[in-house]
Amino acid sequence: MASKKYSLLTGVLCLLASYGFSQVTYDVMDSSIVRSKDMDQYTKFKQGIENYPAKPRNQWELGIKTGVFNVSGDVPSTLFTVPNVGVHIRKAFGYVFSARLEYVHGTAKGLAWQSSQGYTGKGGNPWNSLGYTGPVFYNYKTQVNDLSLEGIFSLNNIRFHKSKTGVNIYALAGVGGMIYDAKVNALGNDNNRYNFASVTTAQTWKNRKDIRDAIKKLPNWDDSYETTAENHGDRRPKLFGQTFKPVGHVGAGIAFKLSNRVNLAIEDRFTVTKDDLLDGQQWAEQPAPGSAVLSRDFDTYNFASIGLNINIGSKAVEPLWWQNPLDYAYQEIRKPKYMILPKPVLPDSDGDGITDQFDQEQTPAGCPVDSHGVSLDTDGDGVPDCRDKEKITPTAWQPVDADGVGKAPCPDSSCFEGLYRRSACADALGALPSVTFTSNTSTALTADARALLASIAATLRNNPECRVVVTSYCSSTKAQQQRAWDRVNVIIRHMVEKEGISGDRFYWQIGQEGGDCNTVDFRAATDQDAGLPTTVPNPNLRGK
Repeated sequence: MASKKYSLLTGVLCLLASYGFSQVTYDVMDSSIVRSKDMDQYTKFKQGIENYPAKPRNQWELGIKTGVFNVSGDVPSTLFTVPNVGVHIRKAFGYVFSARLEYVHGTAKGLAWQSSQGYTGKGGNPWNSLGYTGPVFYNYKTQVNDLSLEGIFSLNNIRFHKSKTGVNIYALAGVGGMIYDAKVNALGNDNNRYNFASVTTAQTWKNRKDIRDAIKKLPNWDDSYETTAENHGDRRPKLFGQTFKPVGHVGAGIAFKLSNRVNLAIEDRFTVTKDDLLDGQQWAEQPAPGSAVLSRDFDTYNFASIGLNINIGSKAVEPLWWQNPLDYAYQEIRKPKYMILPKPVLPDSDGDGITDQFDQEQTPAGCPVDSHGVSLDTDGDGVPDCRDKEKITPTAWQPVDADGVGKAPCPDSSCFEGLYRRSACADALGALPSVTFTSNTSTALTADARALLASIAATLRNNPECRVVVTSYCSSTKAQQQRAWDRVNVIIRHMVEKEGISGDRFYWQIGQEGGDCNTVDFRAATDQDAGLPTTVPNPNLRGK
C-alpha cells in the first residue's frame, strides 16, 4: 500500500512539473513592462548605447499554505494537529534573490511516553502547583503566531542548456518575532488530577504508542489543556499578553508551476527560538523516580507545508525567479532580433560621402556633391559651387568665366529688374538654425536652445561686419503678439549679455505670418533690411 501511495505522489509531482513548459519569454523591447525609473536604460539599450536591457516590472506573489507544525523540545511531540496555516507576500529583487513577508499560525501538541517525578520546575511548574506527588506524563498544547521577513534564493532558474523549467527549487533564511501560549492537560473532565500510577507500572511494555494509548484511556482523560504551562512570567517581553521572542528561520522548498499565474509549493521551515518553554517544560528530567539530574536545551519548531501561490500585478512579467535571464542572450546568438550590427565600412576614395561603387566623379576635397558624387552646381553654369564666386548667376549672364562670374548683358540697372543677388553676409553666415520654444512659454531657453545660440554667436564673431534678422511668428491676438515680442527679446538679451554680441547687429521682425508660432528664425540681413528696428519698446499687451 505504501509503495502505491509513493507512486501516486511521484506521478502527481511529474504532472505538475510538466505544466512549467508553457512559459513565454518576455520581449525586452516592450516598454510597457519597464519601470519609469529604468526608461533611460531602456532607451539607451534600444539605441545601442547600453549593452544590457532594463529589468522588467515583475509580479508579486501572494500565497497561502497549510501543513504540519510541531515543536522539538523536552516533551516529545505528536503530529497532525490542526489548524496550521501561513500566508505570505513575496517580491523579486533579482533573478536569484527575493524577499518574503510571512505570517504563520501553528498549533503543536506533545505527550511524553516516559513518566517524570521530582518536577519542581523553574517558573511555576503546574504539576507541582496542582498538588501532584507521584509520577506524571508531561504534555502540552502550544499556539504560536509568527511574523517574519525572509530572503529566498532560487537555485535552478538560471539554466545554460534549457530555456526554462516548471519546477523552482529554493532555499530561505530570515528573522522575525513570535508569540506563544503553552497549556498543559493536568486536570480531567471531572476537574480532578489524573492517576498515572496504572500507566507507570506498564512502562515495561517499551512501546511508545501503547503507553500513550494507555494514558489517553485514563477514566477522566479529556484532552482539554486547561492549565497554563510553566512560563517566563514578567521576565520576558509580552505582546498581546503572550511571551514574545525573536526567532531565526532556515528552510527549503520546491514550487511546481500550474500556469503563468498559479503554482503549488511544498516547503519545510525550521525555526530557532532560544527559548525552552514552548513545550511548557524547561528542564528535561531523567525518568528514574527521584532523579535530580536535569538537562536543558532550547526548543525549536518546524512547519512543513503545502501551499498555493498566485502571481498578482498587471503590465508585468512573471516573478523573476521563474525567468531565465539567459533566454534573451541565447535568442540573440541563435537568431538576432534586436542585435545592432557594426556599420559596414565601404571605400570612398575622394571622401565626399559617396562610396566608390556609386561615385560618378572624383571630387576635389571640400566640394559638396549630389547623391551620385557629382559636384553641386546650383546655377548650372558649369562651375562647381566650391569654386563658383557667383553661385547664382542668371541664365542671361551666362556663359561665365573660370570663377563662375557671368557678364551682365547691359550696363545699366534695368538688367537686374526682378532678380535678387545674395549678399556677401548671406554666403558667409550660411543657413542659421532656428530656436524652438515650449508651447505657451516665452522666456524659457532650454539647454539645446542655448547651445544653438552659442553656435550662432560664434558665427557672428567670425563675421563682425554682418548683421542678422530675428523673426518670430503669429500675431492674431494680443497674447500672441506679446509672446512673439518676448521671445525675440529674450534671445537678443541672451546674445548681448551672455555671448557678448552687440545689440545693434540684430534687426527685429515680430509677429510675422507663415511660420510656426513656437519658432524664432535667424537669417543674414540684406540692404533691404536696413529699415527694420534694432530696438523695439515693450508693447505691454499681455491681453487676450
